[in-house]
Amino acid sequence: MAPPNSRTVQTSARPQSQQRYTYHISAAYSAKGQRLNPDQNLYNYNPYMRVTKTATELANGKKDKRNRPQSGQDAFLVSNVGDTGAVAFGVADGVGGWTDSGIDPADFSHSLCDYMASAAGAFPDGFPEGPLRPRDLLQHGFQRVVQDKSIEGGGSTACIATAEPDGRFEVANLGDSGFLQLGVNAVRNMSEPQTHAFNTPYQLSKLPPKMLAQMALFGGGAKPLQDLPKDAQIYNHQVKHGDVLVFATDGVWDNITPQEILGVVSRLMSTFGGWRSAANGLEVSKKLSALTQKGGISKSGENTLQALLALAITQEAKAASLNQRRDGPFAKAVQKEYPSENWHGGKPDDICTVVAIAVMDEAPRAKL
Repeated sequence: MAPPNSRTVQTSARPQSQQRYTYHISAAYSAKGQRLNPDQNLYNYNPYMRVTKTATELANGKKDKRNRPQSGQDAFLVSNVGDTGAVAFGVADGVGGWTDSGIDPADFSHSLCDYMASAAGAFPDGFPEGPLRPRDLLQHGFQRVVQDKSIEGGGSTACIATAEPDGRFEVANLGDSGFLQLGVNAVRNMSEPQTHAFNTPYQLSKLPPKMLAQMALFGGGAKPLQDLPKDAQIYNHQVKHGDVLVFATDGVWDNITPQEILGVVSRLMSTFGGWRSAANGLEVSKKLSALTQKGGISKSGENTLQALLALAITQEAKAASLNQRRDGPFAKAVQKEYPSENWHGGKPDDICTVVAIAVMDEAPRAKL
């Protein structure tokens, strides 16, 4: 039985201090059937540098197709929220079934993320008073996609966050993309996938005019899923210094578990000094802030700790997806739902991972 549209708000306690946080963010990605190139399949967010756009991109609010990241039908966004000090970030996964109708799902997911990024950067224009809410941002992006005549149709899942300087972050998750909040060697919080049935996630959809005309003329038959931003499940949590937020498409979650992701993150955070050994186990190192700056790790290319984590998670998921002897979460789910299928191994797919490391400012601001 399909679960009801879940709109409950899940929360964690908010501290009363005036501590302020900066979010250091990177994204790594790999399209299905393509090799993962660590030098090319990586994006490092710089809050002090505005991305150069063509005149067409500025006018349209979205990237030209040739300038999209090579992430297949997966897409991501990272943007400042106006001048508030907050950031918006997340992932979207184009629904592959639309290819059977001659529609490229990447047009929907990439445009959705581009429109959300443009709107977040222009905040507060077009939004209600108060902090930017991810569901409102998702609604804005979806409306722009629906109005965009160059996008014939398509669909996408989405997992979008807005993170405030005081450490609060809110997530709107629709479908089977999702997020993890990792603390020092611990999973603090995580999302649950929204599905109508096995392998049928909640999804935003835009029906092409021809399909709408056929439905109006003939009626009946199975109607495409048309979930809305209001159906997204909302999560409200608080970061601690040194927390790692992982947002990813199902190309990650279908192939590796949250505990395996924690293992990857813990190993690298310890190896490079973001977390260090202490009397009671691990703790956040004083080196963390420096490691998240460009040049913080002695490696070539975009050498930040968050980039290293995003690439490592993407590489782990990629390797698992191609390993026919390693049963990941998707294989185990198929075995449970359809035991006669004899499904084993990974599930090749587009993969996209966004990692944000929360770093507390060294001198918290006094309360006025």
